[in-house]
Amino acid sequence: MKRAKIGWEFGAMLLGVAILTAGLLAGTGVMVRAAGVSVVSQQAHTRDSAHFADWLKNEVHHQLALLPYYSIFDNLEYSIDGATVTLQGQVVHATIKDDAENAVKKIEGVEKVVNNIEILPPSPDDDQIRRAEYHSIYGFGPLEKYATSSVASIHIIVKGGHVTLEGVVDNQSDKDTANIRANSVANVFSVTNNLKVVK
Repeated sequence: MKRAKIGWEFGAMLLGVAILTAGLLAGTGVMVRAAGVSVVSQQAHTRDSAHFADWLKNEVHHQLALLPYYSIFDNLEYSIDGATVTLQGQVVHATIKDDAENAVKKIEGVEKVVNNIEILPPSPDDDQIRRAEYHSIYGFGPLEKYATSSVASIHIIVKGGHVTLEGVVDNQSDKDTANIRANSVANVFSVTNNLKVVK
């Protein structure tokens, strides 16, 4: 089985950096609604179709990208085995886990969904780190472009003071810079940099 990640090229679109920043500074949550995207009409597909696997992969990406509260503080991955889709990753809010499963279950041809998405434990300390990481990374000049683009591309996953960066960047320099900025935040125990260079 080949695991796929929902990078920010497929992630939910942010309504605007101002909305996200306001929510973070207010401490009222880290969810951001995605901009509406038209749902592509589904065509009839069967598991025996030569194009079924490719179609299913694209459709899973599409449906997860439409999740309304999928934010830069969440990470979704999936793998496909025939007509079974296994969901993995980490999310801040339980509703995203449930919404992801329900969205994939509705895809034509999917017979089973295994939901292994981890719900990150509530933690005021982790919330503070998320806010600080957001400002440290997206507030730094060379990395600001990743916040102002229509689809933000760096996920910041925080669990127990440990930070993982997921997503994509344009070059190795930006990947290294994000790593330095993430490590500069106080009270962070470790940083794992899984950012991929796509250009």
